[in-house]
Amino acid sequence: MNQTISTFKSVAKIVIGIDAISTLPAEIKLLGGKKVFILTDEGIVKSGTLNKVLNVLEGTFESVSVFSKVPPEPPLETIQECLELAREAKCDLIVGLGGGSAMDVAKVVSVMMTNDKTLDQIIGINLVEKRGLPKILIPTTAGTGSEVTPIVILTDNRENLKKGIVSDFLFPETAILDAQLTVTLPPGPTAASGMDAMIHAVESYTSVNATSMTDHLALRAIELIRANLRSAWANGNNLEARMNMLEGSLLAGQAFANAGVTAVHAFAYPLGGEFHVAHGVANSVMLCAVLRFNMIANLQKFAALGRLLCPDEKTSDTKRLAEAGINYLEGLIADLQLPRTLRELKVPQDAIPRMSEGVMKVTRLLANNPRKITLEDAKAIYQVVY
Repeated sequence: MNQTISTFKSVAKIVIGIDAISTLPAEIKLLGGKKVFILTDEGIVKSGTLNKVLNVLEGTFESVSVFSKVPPEPPLETIQECLELAREAKCDLIVGLGGGSAMDVAKVVSVMMTNDKTLDQIIGINLVEKRGLPKILIPTTAGTGSEVTPIVILTDNRENLKKGIVSDFLFPETAILDAQLTVTLPPGPTAASGMDAMIHAVESYTSVNATSMTDHLALRAIELIRANLRSAWANGNNLEARMNMLEGSLLAGQAFANAGVTAVHAFAYPLGGEFHVAHGVANSVMLCAVLRFNMIANLQKFAALGRLLCPDEKTSDTKRLAEAGINYLEGLIADLQLPRTLRELKVPQDAIPRMSEGVMKVTRLLANNPRKITLEDAKAIYQVVY
């Protein structure tokens, strides 16, 4: 029996299912909200999804304010703009509606409404001092799992790097997941966000901080995503596939909120920070090269991963099973027509040394990695993907 003490944390309440969005007014009232501030993005406005949410809320609260210009990979400057509007609105509850960017901004604005520190002062681990305003997160992509994590990722354009804020106060009070809000997501973002969820599950399963609880969540997430991502990508109106992807993304989010992600994300951060590559795309490009580097550190786990991804694989050799799993993921990325090289992303080869130095700064994630990575290793891994 494993005697190691571990801690598991998650969101207080999850509402999930078709038409779950209809519960939003009741959930806001339970949290005492009267002046609601919604953070979302222009894509959600154009798709009609924001109107669906506003219709559900119509005539119920004192005020409903909207900021609809959250950009992808949000920069630090976006937070200040949203914060000023939230203060003007005198809001008492925040709703994050969208992908990881909108939900992450909602989490930060929530805590900055009640904390005296500047944004720079809370970047890092456990630097937020007080609980924020109540927040409800509603994902419109099946990818980031931000609705169930205590983590926010922002872009620092001064350093061309992604930076994280980690605090239990970032957990929302409520997450609402409704597949109807994801059907308008185009195939490209469906693929990228779906692979992001798969990578969260794979990395949390292979993290040095994995526990039996996070393993159960990660493995179930991998099963759901493996069985449904291609279908959701090929036919966005497939509500069953969309619902299963939302559940898989949520479970992966719960797993990595506790076990952490590893070096795949560390390698993706410089691509997003400097070259503005979408997060799921950057992760997908780096995935297999990093897994091949890592697998020797824990062949048993990587073999178990291979068995789950390739149930028809006949070999019992652990290394071959581990390789089969990575080959499967490579094939999945190809099927989803996602980029597979840095060259396809138009990243110049001479950027590899400085990106590698950027990787080495992401110590929070490298500490979770099953194999130690040096600067020379980082350069070699980027070179393989070029």
